[in-house]
Amino acid sequence: MSSIDYSRELSVIEGKPALREIDDLIAKPLETKPNIKFFIGLGITLTMLAIGVIAIGLSFYYGTGLWGNNNPVGWGFPIVNFVFWVGIGHAGTLISAILFLLRQKWRNGIARFAEGMTIFAVMTALIFPLIHVGRPWLAGYLMPYPNQHSLWVNFTSPLLWDVFAVSTYFTVSFIFWYVGLIPDFAVLRDRTKTKIKKAIYSVFSLGWRNSNRHWQHYEMVYLVLAGFATPLVLSVHTIVSFDFAVSILPGWHTTIFPPYFVAGAVFSGFAMVQNVLIVIRKVFNYEHIITIDTLEKMNKIIVLTGTLVGYAYAMEFFIAWYSGVQAEQFTFVNRAFGPYAWAYWIMITCNVVFPQLFWSKKIRRSIPVMFVIAVFVNVGMWFERFVITVTSLSRDFLPSSWAYYTPTLTDFGILIGSFGFFFTFVLLFSKTLPVVSIAEVKAVVDGSQPSHEGH
Repeated sequence: MSSIDYSRELSVIEGKPALREIDDLIAKPLETKPNIKFFIGLGITLTMLAIGVIAIGLSFYYGTGLWGNNNPVGWGFPIVNFVFWVGIGHAGTLISAILFLLRQKWRNGIARFAEGMTIFAVMTALIFPLIHVGRPWLAGYLMPYPNQHSLWVNFTSPLLWDVFAVSTYFTVSFIFWYVGLIPDFAVLRDRTKTKIKKAIYSVFSLGWRNSNRHWQHYEMVYLVLAGFATPLVLSVHTIVSFDFAVSILPGWHTTIFPPYFVAGAVFSGFAMVQNVLIVIRKVFNYEHIITIDTLEKMNKIIVLTGTLVGYAYAMEFFIAWYSGVQAEQFTFVNRAFGPYAWAYWIMITCNVVFPQLFWSKKIRRSIPVMFVIAVFVNVGMWFERFVITVTSLSRDFLPSSWAYYTPTLTDFGILIGSFGFFFTFVLLFSKTLPVVSIAEVKAVVDGSQPSHEGH
């Protein structure tokens, strides 16, 4: 077979290319040396990461007094960023597990990357609880292991529930991601001509030989993991919402938080996946694997979850009014018209108004417009976490204790560093592992499955 011409458009999913062509297209980024654009991108992300490392290092040396946290706003940027990044990690498990169980074939071109992004987002999120405790070297005491001092963690604290929920979510997501990679490791093992790479791929492919028995075991394990991961999509951000909902603080003490947080997490996660995929498909010529139809379906989910989030915003005001509790009513009026009104209306505009543009099919299928809207969605979802956290704390029951929270340069440095950490891993992932599942794409190419028409 002649070598594939990457300069021409190749219809992978819609057409009937040879399976070798799919291998060549997806494996090309791993088999070619990084170009100057890759190193420029890596330089930018590493610079952002370095800013974050310096900011955290200064926080360790001088203490958390460098942050804008005050009394009563003891929860500032670290908790806002933690909830934001956990939410970003939700789309990966949703795309991989739930859409797999629903047999949605359009997920196959984007599932691998979404799974990887889940891993990196959760890793980023875990940084913030560690630094927020003030003494991260004592973080080992969060784990309830027996010790001679009979010191036990507070099992009634939702902050401890986070430790179990997020660590379980990370473990299951990582195993799910790795199991899906096994057939692709075997493809890369058989393709490579470098002895070192061949040895590495041989170890990670676990002796995969493409036999019928291997495929039966693989599909059974993948199905079980998908079924196990599905409840985690709902449970993890539900438990994160309990950090707020189980308190008695006005604006937090509400039963709408669990579904509201889950919908918001899927909303922001899909937007982040879409943002990065738009770049990936252009750089690696994946336009016919990550198709415009796939991106359009993602936009439909974004407008659905955005509408749910907007409904939750309205219901919060209704519940506060209907409760007749003066403190609760004041909190929501304060959010919309108080000192943080600017953050609240940025949240409403980005999360409720802009996604409604996706009702237009022309906009749903416009790459530049959907990219910009997805960026605004993530900006809005970050501000949502900021509004929830800060507005309730800054004005609580006692007016004499009210204070205005102003983040410092150190806070912004740690936030920039978290994005640098996340996108550094995304770039390294794109050059070391297939960002699209070779096996799953082959399974949905026209003609790959037996036809039973008329029977």
